Amino acid sequence: MTPREQAHFRILTLLKEDPSFTQQELAARLGVSVGKTNYLIKALVDKGLIKMANFQRSDTKFSKVAYLLTPRGISERLRLTQGYLARKQAEYEALKAEIEFLRREARSAPPERGRA
Repeated sequence: MTPREQAHFRILTLLKEDPSFTQQELAARLGVSVGKTNYLIKALVDKGLIKMANFQRSDTKFSKVAYLLTPRGISERLRLTQGYLARKQAEYEALKAEIEFLRREARSAPPERGRA
């Protein structure tokens, strides 16, 4: 998974949890700037993975925006989730094998003698 795919995965996952996240809130959760978050969201909109919808009308200049996953966005999030899980499973298996190797090595090592 590329860094961009990781960022898209994280945004899609966060927006699935709460479509009303602001860009500031997303930026804080992602640990990136608001400008980068805006760039990533625009890329997801351009790809057709999310759409923006106003869900709160007001007399003020600003209205609340929701970022909704499109059917294509849901499919992409699922694809990214499967890739993420496969990578984490491989890391887990490698770590598990390393731990088992170290345990066998520790059991077969001669006991240390006290230092004089």
